Parts: sequence; structure tokens; C-alpha cells
Amino acid sequence: MPHVLVLNASYEPLGVVPLRRALVLVLENKALCLEESGAFMHSATRTVPAPSVVRLKRFVRVPYRGPVPLTRRALFARDGGRCMYCGGVATSVDHVIPKSRGGQHAWDNVVASCRRCNHVKADRHLLELGWRLRHKPAPPSGLAWRIIGTGHRDPRWLPYLQPFGAEDAMARIDGISA
Repeated sequence: MPHVLVLNASYEPLGVVPLRRALVLVLENKALCLEESGAFMHSATRTVPAPSVVRLKRFVRVPYRGPVPLTRRALFARDGGRCMYCGGVATSVDHVIPKSRGGQHAWDNVVASCRRCNHVKADRHLLELGWRLRHKPAPPSGLAWRIIGTGHRDPRWLPYLQPFGAEDAMARIDGISA
């Protein structure tokens, strides 16, 4: 099922919800549809354009948001789905400083890697192999990472996410820049 970007009344991105939930928000007059997906939802008596971006009518106070959680999906989004050693398609997660040698499971020590590179590296340091990382691992920052890290992406969301770091996030995902 498609997903919809939900914005606060201040246009701050809040999250991504399933299409059905967004449609309920619009029909209950709790949100306005800012972008339509081009599809239509049909009921017995109505046909409604399916939203792609909705904005809540009332401001919702959001509690402090800590750092972006380190999940496999968010890690692959940060690294653009590419191996940080060879640039191939990433299929696994690797610790730059192996956990067996005191490395932590943290954003600045974890990278996406292909199965081959992960197997060859095993529990060795990069210096032992003479390897270099394509990009220095760092925690993602900005509200856009919370949205993009969910794995749901829609080009219609970009104008609403750009003020919150989406260009950096999308460039990183698409492999354009570090």
C-alpha cells in the first residue's frame, strides 16, 4: 500500500503513514491534502483523489527527537545501498573496527557492504588490508533522514523535505555525493 508524508501545521515533517490513515485524516477534516498521488480511492458513494502529502490543520507538539535510530534500513539509506569498500550493491552490514577488537555498534563505526567485501575483511582493520572507505561514516542528521530512513520515498515529497536536509539525504542515497 502506498504511503503518505504527514506535515505539521507548520510544514515540519512528522512522519509517513499508510494511504488509508492519511485518507481518514483528510475525510475527518483533520488534515489538508497538499499533493495528490494521481490515483483515486473509491467508496460506494464517493471518489476521492489519493493524497501524497497532507498537512495537519492543528499544530501537534512533538517531543524532543534524539538521534536517528541505527537500523539496517536507515544504514542502507545513509550509504545509498552501496558497499562502502568497493561501491558494489550492499547486502550486509559491517563494523569498520570489528566488534571483536573493541568496535562499537554506532553510526560512525557501521557501514553497508557487499557480502564479498564483508567476508574478505572479516575481523581485520582496514589498514591491515590496505583498504579505504568511500565515505567517512557519520550519523545522519536532519528531519529528512527520519522520513527517508523509513524506506518510503516519493519525488513529490522533496519540496517539503528540502528545508530539513533532504537534498543531502537524497544525494547520499542516490550516490551523487558524500
